Amino acid sequence: MPRRHIRVQGAPEAPLRAALSALRADLGVPDSFPVEVLAEAEGAAKAPAVPAHDATDIPFFTVDPPTSRDLDQAMHLSRHDGGYRVRYAIADVAAFVVPGGALDSEAHHRVTTLYFPDERVPLHPAVLSEGAASLLPDQTCPAVLWTVDLDAEGRTRAADVRRALVRSRAKLDYADVQRRIDDGTAEEPVALLKEIGEARELLEVERGGISLNVPEQEVVEHDHTYELAYRAPLPADAWNAQISLLTGMAAAELMLAHGTGVLRTLPTAPDGAVARLRRTARALRIEWPHHVPYAALIRSLNPRRPRHAAFLQECTTLLRGAGYTVFRDGVRPAVTTHAAVAAPYAHCTAPLRRLADRYASELCLAAAAGETPPDWVLMGLDTLPKEMAEGSRRSGTVERECVDIVEAALLKDRVGEVFDGCVVEVEERRPTVGRVLLQEPAVIGRIEDGVRLPLGERLPVRLVQADPGTAKVRFAPA
Repeated sequence: MPRRHIRVQGAPEAPLRAALSALRADLGVPDSFPVEVLAEAEGAAKAPAVPAHDATDIPFFTVDPPTSRDLDQAMHLSRHDGGYRVRYAIADVAAFVVPGGALDSEAHHRVTTLYFPDERVPLHPAVLSEGAASLLPDQTCPAVLWTVDLDAEGRTRAADVRRALVRSRAKLDYADVQRRIDDGTAEEPVALLKEIGEARELLEVERGGISLNVPEQEVVEHDHTYELAYRAPLPADAWNAQISLLTGMAAAELMLAHGTGVLRTLPTAPDGAVARLRRTARALRIEWPHHVPYAALIRSLNPRRPRHAAFLQECTTLLRGAGYTVFRDGVRPAVTTHAAVAAPYAHCTAPLRRLADRYASELCLAAAAGETPPDWVLMGLDTLPKEMAEGSRRSGTVERECVDIVEAALLKDRVGEVFDGCVVEVEERRPTVGRVLLQEPAVIGRIEDGVRLPLGERLPVRLVQADPGTAKVRFAPA
């Protein structure tokens, strides 16, 4: 099932809260941090390792959802030498976490932050992730500071990384950034996000990469009922993502040049997966001429149109198979690229929420300084891909089950109704079982029939089950 992000506006009703709590219990999700971990975090928050370089004079800003407090990245953009200079500060988690300590062990146990519609389960205690280590406005804190110089077309000229003290000046959200840029009130460091972001998008097209602007499923509760729709990302979301991609690509190149690192890799999607998407596009009445490449089609879609939004959700199936590839001692791995990025790429910009990013930052810092990486990094490299794979599977299960629960809550009073659907997945071993996508409301649910399901074809379906307590929505052909 594709990755889908779901967000509940307002406080969920009691049955939905109860179902989500039961899910956390079933999955063994920790509800709190051990006492020794909290104690170590409190001490680290008061006395982090302080870098020698002071970059607090740079007026950084962050771009995140309005309620976020775990701020991994802050940026400052400027014109430089006929091109641009991107300064990208990443939270320096290693300044707070002692290798082998209680905090470190708990992070290896959790691996990633888990997001539920009603709450999140953080990788690190809030005193760090939402406090001392977070790049909150008007707070001086240690960071891993990237400086990437670009030419006028947005191509990388040079990249450097070092530890530094930074101080963000403003916490902006995507809508605020979009409004400021659109109405011309954005100061140059913010206004350049569009200019640099669009330049990097053109380079992405040139190298054959693709960024999926996947809509978020948004649930609004009012009058004891739920409405579910797709929320299309703003252009500012994509421009901001390009800065993160730029940094991840610079990190990958730096590690490859130094001979030791950890890459985020993704194989090219098999022909069968693309053929399956073509059938889905046909069922959703999306024109896809055979001479048009997949990447070109994606760029032509409007995520604000329900049919396009539904198809973009299905396109995430081509991202299956991503993993972490470790290499060392100058031995270049067989696969170095991420198929969607169409270049070598590394996860390094979200260390508050993802374990691997702390390792990548340390490897990049060592490479830039011409030094050997710390022993704790080298000792942990071999087991890191397995840890991240397990953490990713857990995160995927949480996302999948949460969507099922919320969709069941949305549809619990509509059992028996008939909806217009499209069969978007059929199990290979059981072709009578699959998943059907509704255009309205924005739901993807299980479908079972006594005969082979028509993959990629439109099909009227009847809702036969929707119970938040069982976390399942089930349809049958009408």
